Amino acid sequence: MTSSFEFPTYSAPAVRLSDAERDRVVGVLREGAADGKLSHDTFMRRMELALVASRPEELRVLTADLGVRARPEGVAQRMVGAVGGASAFFVRLRRAWQTEKLPPLLLPETGPFALRIGRDPGNGLRLSHDTVSRAHAELALRGGVWVLRDLGSTNGTTVNGRRVAGSVVVQDGDMVGFGRMSFRLTAP
Repeated sequence: MTSSFEFPTYSAPAVRLSDAERDRVVGVLREGAADGKLSHDTFMRRMELALVASRPEELRVLTADLGVRARPEGVAQRMVGAVGGASAFFVRLRRAWQTEKLPPLLLPETGPFALRIGRDPGNGLRLSHDTVSRAHAELALRGGVWVLRDLGSTNGTTVNGRRVAGSVVVQDGDMVGFGRMSFRLTAP
């Protein structure tokens, strides 16, 4: 008795493309269009093909004539991380440099009334700047702590870079902003 055995043929499951692979190809296509290597119509057609591609080979074909070498993903990620770290350092350095150069705003002497801040001539602290509202904010000593309250200003009041919603406790050394005008609070 002879029996025939047939082994089922299995095809390897299709590898799903990652978003990073698609993003890399889209970036290469954008650079190619910006460099004049691709016409607008060709660029648009290849973008459509990149979005519907299901295999890595389909993506490689889209950028083969652009002369771009693929970099290993680890190198690219390390480069992005290094550049991001350097950028963050310079942002912090610039913020620190600007913070030190802010003009001082002396905390007022204690009294029964709050110090009103704004463009209106009747305010205790008049700031003549387009981004400052007529009645912008008020600063008062309440219960032994200084409280800064935004009075519904258009461009906002900030304390240490964060926008104030309502009232917030402030102290000597805080950076306060009214519209685009910034000061460093200083005790007398």
